[in-house]
Amino acid sequence: MNTTLGQFNPLAISFFAIFIATSLGITYWAAKQTKSTAHFYTAGGNISGFQNGLALAGDYMSAASFLGIAGLVALNGFDGLIYSIGFLVGWPVVMFLIAEPLRNLGKYTFIDVVAYRLRQKPVRISAAIGTLAVVVFYLIAQMVGAGNLIRLLFGMDYNLAVMIVGGVMLAYVIFGGMMATTWVQIIKAILLLSGTLLLAILVLAQFNFSPLNLFQAAADKYGAGVLAPGKLVSDPLDAISLGLSLMLGTAGLPHILMRFYTVRNAKAARTSVMYATIVIGFFYLLTFILGFGAMVLVGQDGIKKIDAGGNMAAPMLAQFLGGDAFLGFIAAVSFATILAVVAGLTLSGAATLSHDLWVNVVRHGATDETEEFRVARAATLLLGVLAIILGIVFQGENVAYMVGLAFAIAASCNFPALLMSMMWRGLTTIGAVSSMLAGTISSLVLIYLSPTIQVTILKHASAPFPLKNPGLISIPLAFAVGIIVSLLKSERLASERFAEVESRIHSEEVL
Repeated sequence: MNTTLGQFNPLAISFFAIFIATSLGITYWAAKQTKSTAHFYTAGGNISGFQNGLALAGDYMSAASFLGIAGLVALNGFDGLIYSIGFLVGWPVVMFLIAEPLRNLGKYTFIDVVAYRLRQKPVRISAAIGTLAVVVFYLIAQMVGAGNLIRLLFGMDYNLAVMIVGGVMLAYVIFGGMMATTWVQIIKAILLLSGTLLLAILVLAQFNFSPLNLFQAAADKYGAGVLAPGKLVSDPLDAISLGLSLMLGTAGLPHILMRFYTVRNAKAARTSVMYATIVIGFFYLLTFILGFGAMVLVGQDGIKKIDAGGNMAAPMLAQFLGGDAFLGFIAAVSFATILAVVAGLTLSGAATLSHDLWVNVVRHGATDETEEFRVARAATLLLGVLAIILGIVFQGENVAYMVGLAFAIAASCNFPALLMSMMWRGLTTIGAVSSMLAGTISSLVLIYLSPTIQVTILKHASAPFPLKNPGLISIPLAFAVGIIVSLLKSERLASERFAEVESRIHSEEVL
């Protein structure tokens, strides 16, 4: 098919300008409400369960979800669904194990929960290392993705695209804080869901509104293998490792966990996860339709010609079915998706730098509201500039492994310590610190030694570590280290305060 991707697209630029103008208007409004650190970090806890559910979905449904999964399905068929399922099944873990305790025990970040009954300084330092690693690698992936996507979608210079994303995101976060970020994410979730639903309906209309007819057409064109597993992930251990990282990594992503402090109580936190799960589940089902639709209607050769990774499958499908106007809308939605996710990531990183490290480690809690607010905004500016620089430096790099790395670190560093701190009386400070450091270091080292880096990136003949994802090793290792080190030497105060943790976990009070 003929496509205008990579060329100047006035319609796409128009949709993009409308979204930017609207979101900056929201930021202006939110800036008037943002007068304290509580408003900056958590919107003052005034977001409803339904609103937070949409914002959670907006925060989670990244460009990788919309463009990446549709592309994986278009090029690999059935196996692309493993990412949809992996990203989705983490949410019941969040709902039943994490949401309520997190809201009742913490204040601004999930590190508040891990450090609640332990010695603050060592726990916050080790947790911050893992958290910032997740945020930085996720930011690199989003910023490099932004540059490449906007270059293809708008015909814009790569460096300019990265700077625009960084600049607008900084305006959201510095001036509007969590309030502006939340409403940008809500609008983005509605736009993304609407665009995806309309595109899926247009696809199914080509096949008498029968998904079975669509799948049959794919099998007729590319063989029955596109409907069978094994093309993308053939090693069972790799599949288990990837699944573990995607599922448990969701429950350890700092920008997702931070959203539970924007609601009034634990009940609202659970409600928001329920709404988020429904929206995200419906969205991932639609991406499966888009993937097969692009495979049949656009064709794998045409998709690979524009982008070898398949990331342009959904925009090309939009142009095929709705012309330049629909392409422009989907392009603007893609840009909105990146902006919203980058804003959430930057805010969570700023909270870690200012609240966890500056206030609780450097200043030992002896700081006032004004100072923390200033430090939070300075940390946001620092992270935003860093994101822009890294996005430009890593231009042309394969960013898929960075997203996998972010999930692997989150699942290995954050999740085990978070779960044990809430559920196990015997966890000690040194046990939590050892668990987080073991999870962070092992996941980083194993991914560096994996085929993804050694063979795909560095072009070596083989890799010392056989699995593409380290979760199968690094996650159990983090749990084992935390348990063994805690059992070696008990900590009386940490054990005694566990009763208070249990009591607050099940409290429905507004905290």
